[in-house]
Amino acid sequence: MSITRALPVVVLACAATLAGARDPDVKLPDIGSSAAALATSQELRDYGAAMLHQLRAHELVLDDPLLDDYIKALGYRLVAASDRPDLGYTFFIMRSEDINAFAAPGGYVAVNAGLITAMQSEDELAGVMAHEISHVQQQHILRGFEDQQKMSIPIMLGMLGVMIASAGRGDDAAPAALVAGTSLMQQRQINFTRGEEAEADRVGIQILARAGFDPNAMAGAFQALQRVMRVNGVDVPEFLLTHPLDTRRIAESRARAAQLGCPGTPQLATRSAAPMASRGGTLDLSLPEQDSAAANSIRPPGSARADACAPRRDDKGYFDLMRERVRVLSAGSAPAIRGYYADNLRNDPSFDTPANRYGYALALLRTHQPQTAVEQLEPLATTRPDSVALRLALARARDRAGERKAALAAYEQLNLDFPGNRAVILDYAEVLLTQGNEADARRALDLLRPQLDRHADDPDLQASFGRASQLAGDSVRAAEAYAEAAWLNGHAEDALSQLKALSRREDLSYYQRSRIDARITLLTATVLEQRKRGEQVERRDWQ
Repeated sequence: MSITRALPVVVLACAATLAGARDPDVKLPDIGSSAAALATSQELRDYGAAMLHQLRAHELVLDDPLLDDYIKALGYRLVAASDRPDLGYTFFIMRSEDINAFAAPGGYVAVNAGLITAMQSEDELAGVMAHEISHVQQQHILRGFEDQQKMSIPIMLGMLGVMIASAGRGDDAAPAALVAGTSLMQQRQINFTRGEEAEADRVGIQILARAGFDPNAMAGAFQALQRVMRVNGVDVPEFLLTHPLDTRRIAESRARAAQLGCPGTPQLATRSAAPMASRGGTLDLSLPEQDSAAANSIRPPGSARADACAPRRDDKGYFDLMRERVRVLSAGSAPAIRGYYADNLRNDPSFDTPANRYGYALALLRTHQPQTAVEQLEPLATTRPDSVALRLALARARDRAGERKAALAAYEQLNLDFPGNRAVILDYAEVLLTQGNEADARRALDLLRPQLDRHADDPDLQASFGRASQLAGDSVRAAEAYAEAAWLNGHAEDALSQLKALSRREDLSYYQRSRIDARITLLTATVLEQRKRGEQVERRDWQ
């Protein structure tokens, strides 16, 4: 198995947890758990960041500013309604067709592209994310390993360290770590029972309702998965064999949703006592076919039955646009995804929606047909001038169709209408930088520089800033930005080498040298720690 396919297994091994069933209305204080002693909060954040960087190194993360801002906004809305909004979270999208989401160390929550494209509504997606947020809130990731020395967090994170340290090498360290980690994870799964996900389900439903979403959405997703497996005879994934999904779990979710009632105004949660001393696992919604039953009633809070709430429309169908954007950008074959939209638009009148037209236009751009994309997008953007997604796609299509003047004018207007929007600024800067002249490069720098304060962890932003600095004549700042992009993309040793080479320049100012030396010190410690952790785990007898 390649390291590209292995890394998600390692991440899941680190994130696999257990959840004990508790009464949903009882919050128990932590009166002696030693879970927090397994790893400090900073260690968990560091390893979560290392995981994300390494996933990027193998192109397993779907980095797109529009999607990134969307999934983070949705995640933070849910976090604000949780009992622990003070915990740090990082939300990102995995470039995977598997229907899955998972919480990893340090509050890192991943949502697979396949999960997003399978969801019929934003409420369903929010339900899955609320479930994962509850694992972080309840400290399930730590508690799940507390009573098994061989499955402790340090060992599992050590395994991740081996794979990071051995990236690019030709030895057998990474495959050995994978075999060991998979074996440990499978042994862990043997103990999974029906009650182990119950707490995350119940806490997640509470978060969902407080944030103003339909609390029935989580049960609807469960029911859709169960129906597909039963009707289509699809083999049940091994993960689900150890995470039972039956009518009882669905019924409990429905009952809890009925107690909470249909969504109203989002509410911020009050701070709870310390997290419950219980354990929980990740939610895997594989092999989807979503429940498309129409919502038919609104029931007051406390109603005995709340099987469905009135449909809640998000911001003028923005979820639908983002779902199709994910579908196109994560597709392995550009011609195939273009054919998917073209065939359905031709043969199925009900498929002809603004979101699907948008998806078709994006697919046309991927297959180098910008003029046809312009024809698809012009009526959509005219109808929806308030949609940054539609107008941004049209501006990009015009640029690629050779309408450079019109594209630049469109980007300038977008920047005025949506000030500070990262997706607009990155696209606009990219078009400016293709001119290759210093004046446009300086204009791009003016656009990009404020974004660095808010999105310093965006590798595409760093790379764009580096190119703009280079064209503007600032080779030092360009080299720093390129090194930062390498670091964020999981190439820590390359980043360190670039910075060391830069530090040998004799024309550096005092401030430049101080800044570069400080970054070298930080990266050196990180690289040495990765190497050390890799060497330690390599010496273990994983067999």
